[in-house]
Amino acid sequence: MSTEFAQRASTWSGWVIFAGVVLFTIGCLNVIQGIAALARSGETYAVPEANLLVATDYTAWGWSLIIWGAIMILAGLGLFSGNEFARWAAIIIVVVNLIGQFSFFPAFPLWSLVVIGLDLAVLFALTARWEYAKAALTQS
Repeated sequence: MSTEFAQRASTWSGWVIFAGVVLFTIGCLNVIQGIAALARSGETYAVPEANLLVATDYTAWGWSLIIWGAIMILAGLGLFSGNEFARWAAIIIVVVNLIGQFSFFPAFPLWSLVVIGLDLAVLFALTARWEYAKAALTQS
């Protein structure tokens, strides 16, 4: 491996590690939110500032968050090894998460913008110069 290739590989592998850490962290937060939702079953979700009232089944919402969080955690962990399947799974997961954030925008605009920004950074990390990142992550 040439010196220039090694330097680029090191830089891009850092981006992929960042993507894995972000996916892992967001997945853990989703699991925590899911557990909290399970503890609040039978209630409604109100956002008085935005005049929103959402009647939802907290049990279903909690399990959905737990499962989605577990999927995100597994994809994040898979990225650390430079696994191609984990990369594509993570790209799909991030795109779905990005689209889903728009539904929360009226209730939590700042939070949604932060998550959208993180999702875009993760997408960049997983799509730009993957060959360099994979080379650095898979070398023994």
